[in-house]
Amino acid sequence: MSMALPEWFYPGPPGGWTADMLDHLPPDAPRHVELIDESLIMRSPQTGFHMLMLRLLERSLRPPEEFLVAREMTVTLGLRQRPEPDILIVRRSAFTAKTTSFKPEDVHLAVEVVSDESRERDRTTKPIKYSDAGIRHFWRVEQEDALPVVYTFELEPSVRAYVPTGIHRKRLRTSIGFDVDIDLDLEAAAR
Repeated sequence: MSMALPEWFYPGPPGGWTADMLDHLPPDAPRHVELIDESLIMRSPQTGFHMLMLRLLERSLRPPEEFLVAREMTVTLGLRQRPEPDILIVRRSAFTAKTTSFKPEDVHLAVEVVSDESRERDRTTKPIKYSDAGIRHFWRVEQEDALPVVYTFELEPSVRAYVPTGIHRKRLRTSIGFDVDIDLDLEAAAR
């Protein structure tokens, strides 16, 4: 079954899509649209695992007062780059009721929960873009035997690349400028 694309989508605006255009998509546009390498990416429906993992992280992350946890908001990395991490820890001063996107310098942590359709972007494309932009911490969450596994990374500033800091099953204990200790039990998130 094929679906016709709406008029506004194809062929796109002259000169291509830019980050600021995401704030002006028509009302019938999908709720979650990313811009990666000048291409619009529409997110597919998410699984129960994805939803529970986001809920768990959103409820469990307790950053210091100068930060807050944001969910499914974009980061403007450049003129033609505006990805939407699943979870962010951002500077509280960068958040207002009208905020639609954050600058990379305001992002302390970006988290991607991998799904079948986003696997390549979440494992390769986005981490490179986040590290190039100077985002200090990155986590990738995958599903292994129906349980979460969290891969944690920190930016090595001299080469602007992420280095692994851990692989976490059952419990996520790490430091990202503040201590994190999260029980990765998704059953608890379902309650």
